[in-house]
Amino acid sequence: MPAPLVEINFDGIVGPTHNYAGLSLGNLASTGNAGKVSRPRAAALQGIAKMRANLALGLTQGILLPHRRPDNAWLADLATDATQAGALWPLATSASAMWAANAATVSPATDTEDGRCHLSVANLVTMPHRSHEWPGTLAQLRLAFADERAFTVHGPVPPPFGDEGAANHMRLCEHHAAPGVEVFVYGEPGGAFPARQHAQASAAVARRHGLDPARALFVQQSAQAIAAGAFHNDVVAVANERVLFVHEHAFADKTRFFGQLRKQLPSVEIVEVPADAISLADAIASYLFNAQLVTLPDGAGMALILPSEAQAVGRVWAWLEALVAGNGPIRRLVPVDVRESMANGGGPACLRLRVVCDPAAVDPRFLVDEAKLDRIAAVIEAHWPEQVSPTEFGTLGDWPQAVAARTRLLEALDLAALI
Repeated sequence: MPAPLVEINFDGIVGPTHNYAGLSLGNLASTGNAGKVSRPRAAALQGIAKMRANLALGLTQGILLPHRRPDNAWLADLATDATQAGALWPLATSASAMWAANAATVSPATDTEDGRCHLSVANLVTMPHRSHEWPGTLAQLRLAFADERAFTVHGPVPPPFGDEGAANHMRLCEHHAAPGVEVFVYGEPGGAFPARQHAQASAAVARRHGLDPARALFVQQSAQAIAAGAFHNDVVAVANERVLFVHEHAFADKTRFFGQLRKQLPSVEIVEVPADAISLADAIASYLFNAQLVTLPDGAGMALILPSEAQAVGRVWAWLEALVAGNGPIRRLVPVDVRESMANGGGPACLRLRVVCDPAAVDPRFLVDEAKLDRIAAVIEAHWPEQVSPTEFGTLGDWPQAVAARTRLLEALDLAALI
């Protein structure tokens, strides 16, 4: 019998250099909180609590690890180091790899020509502080998905074509193990904020993954959404199995897209949130769509795992409560506290990479249960900084405490090869 395919959420563990440097143009939370005191320990433990909540729902859970920061190799390529880097130093210390939705684009085996799950590491070239993430991410992906019978792991799409990974990619299907329709959402330049996902990058990923051209849709993100602060598609839309949960103003030509989608997947259910009920501003402030839409294993429909901030926006929460009280596919709301990540512009969806595969084919060091999360939490509590203030941020140099903290975590997980 073929191996069972399930969806695994791989969450990024927040690194010990988590800070608010306001590096992400177009991300309103990131720029709005620049210079504030950050709490790396609380941020990482909030992420662990979210993973525990996923396990409690019966979901399969994985992890991706913090990168080495400061990135001294990157600084050396720029002929400087942590003591002389100046304006480059914040770019070398960012903990942004925590947002695993930007790690890669993933096509399950049921969608690809060769019957293997394909992963393309994102190049993230649009943002300087993220442009040097891909080598560290690629090293992890090649360890976690090393079984060449089940996986093919690709390097990045070459510059100048910006690729931001799963944050601009959705997959719809009858169920996770069935063939799917893959949706690549790209932006067009010209507005005040950069369009981070390039159409050419999306097309290249689809080709290298060997997707059926008829079942790969390329959809332009709305310029209105980008201008409002939806720097990634996952700020205004999320999909799971045959359900698309989306804001009215997410796409440049929703009529054409919805028509294509219904043709390829006639059973698709589009849950559209009208702008006169929830404005783009409220959707982005609450990160309503930057949620994990997941299928509950007990047959009880789908759950929306969303940031607790959504509860604070009255119109948003009232609309959601009416949604789950109806007869639609989304039956449950699961608020989670990821406030430290949210303050830097990343909600529950940003923190995870979805991979549909046989869990037995994944390196078990990257899968977690409660006991392993206990071990991770113990390292975080013992070694992650309690806070990083803007007054000390520029004086940390090589940040040896953060480097040592990451090393302790990798040793505890038997992943010293990544040090």
